[in-house]
Amino acid sequence: MNFALILFCLLLVSGAIWAADVLVFSKRRAPDAKDPWWVEYGASFFPVILLVFVLRSFIVEPFKIPSGSMIPTLQVGDFILVNKFTYGIRLPVINKKIIGINNPQRGDVMVFRYPEDPSLDYIKRVVGIPGDKVAYQNKRLTINGQPVETRRVDDYLHPERLYYSKQFIENPEGIEHRTLNDEDAPGFISDATHFQNRNNCLYNNAGVICTVPAGHYFMMGDNRDNSRDSRYWGFVPEENIVGKAFFIWFNFSDLKRIGSFK
Repeated sequence: MNFALILFCLLLVSGAIWAADVLVFSKRRAPDAKDPWWVEYGASFFPVILLVFVLRSFIVEPFKIPSGSMIPTLQVGDFILVNKFTYGIRLPVINKKIIGINNPQRGDVMVFRYPEDPSLDYIKRVVGIPGDKVAYQNKRLTINGQPVETRRVDDYLHPERLYYSKQFIENPEGIEHRTLNDEDAPGFISDATHFQNRNNCLYNNAGVICTVPAGHYFMMGDNRDNSRDSRYWGFVPEENIVGKAFFIWFNFSDLKRIGSFK
């Protein structure tokens, strides 16, 4: 469901009703006449819809985390806020950038439209920016020939599934975050799709090595062995970017997670 398009259509309809009443119909009614029901509802909803549309399109947009691909940073059921202007101002619905502000940086947690189905929003971490050579070999991440600084910490217990994953802290560009690896999961990629610019990637028994093309980004989930990401379906084009995730504002099952994004 394209909620942005639905909201835009509602804005146009309610705005047209409000404008028609102000410019035409109100002048034809008697001073003491009651507004028709369609005018009353249209005029009431228009400013509310306008406010929501502006906030959601240009300022901040809420999302709910549907999967465990970003564990431990984000949990299933987290409600997050996404900054819509960090990477530039975009026209709503068509998502075309009209004003550039910042570019995504390694380590950012970014929401984007899934390249294979742009009607779906995905969230992953930016690992490679345009021009980077990203290597994920034997479950170790290397950027432009330099291993990403990593240190082992206590294993992570998945509370609902009752098993442990190896847990690490990575520090690309000074942005510390935790990642998980499952010891018994293979390092190679067995079912990568035939995505655009696939010739930029080399698959082997140890994993994958990719050179990120201009205007694209290489994304990975923090739950490395339980995330379908750029290793499988390729690069995210700049025009698919939605915004930068920055805050957990609610989780029905764990209120302590509010504000815990890091």
